[in-house]
Amino acid sequence: MAGETPRAQPPPLDPAPAPGRHPHLVLWRWRRNTLRRRTDRLHAWIALGLLLAVLAAAPAAMFAAGDAAHRHYRALAEHQDLTRDHRPAVLVHDAPRHPEPGSAEAKKTRYPVEVRYTGPDGAVRTAETDVEPGLPADSTVLVWADAAGGLTEPPLTGDQVRSRATGWAILAFLGVALTGLAAHGATGVLLHRINLAHWDAAWAVTAPRWSRAP
Repeated sequence: MAGETPRAQPPPLDPAPAPGRHPHLVLWRWRRNTLRRRTDRLHAWIALGLLLAVLAAAPAAMFAAGDAAHRHYRALAEHQDLTRDHRPAVLVHDAPRHPEPGSAEAKKTRYPVEVRYTGPDGAVRTAETDVEPGLPADSTVLVWADAAGGLTEPPLTGDQVRSRATGWAILAFLGVALTGLAAHGATGVLLHRINLAHWDAAWAVTAPRWSRAP
């Protein structure tokens, strides 16, 4: 009857898939269809080639970079072990006491304080180094000194060597992957320009037929 609300209908048993989720759309460049252009197929082959190249080159680059970095930093650590040593140093003045003594902050906080120590040549030197808060003047701390007598960082540990080597390996992997993505993007832009040129050439032939007066 007119004016009545139509009864709800059940959904179809086999609904058509959404256009964006059709399983064939992902590989449309590989399927035979009248809309596929030669450049589309070429783009698909280039993408496949770049993918295989990245899958082959990325692990090799990762291993090579990690191995080279590990050997470099291990040799550097060994050199530092030979040229650096621990020396006692005396605080020239009190260290600041800002964090509460014994607190978690005090265990992590360090303050630059002037210290006096003897270099490898026997000369007495003064320099600044980071010490725990609250240390009074004339307290003794251990510092690292290089062959020239200057204060320096401690030699690299095994964990630091491995961490830096891992970092270089990851950077090498990302570099290969980004290079592949850049090549794929550049290829897409180039082929798109070729497609536009083909469209212009085809339209130059077709346009007079559409614009011709009857």
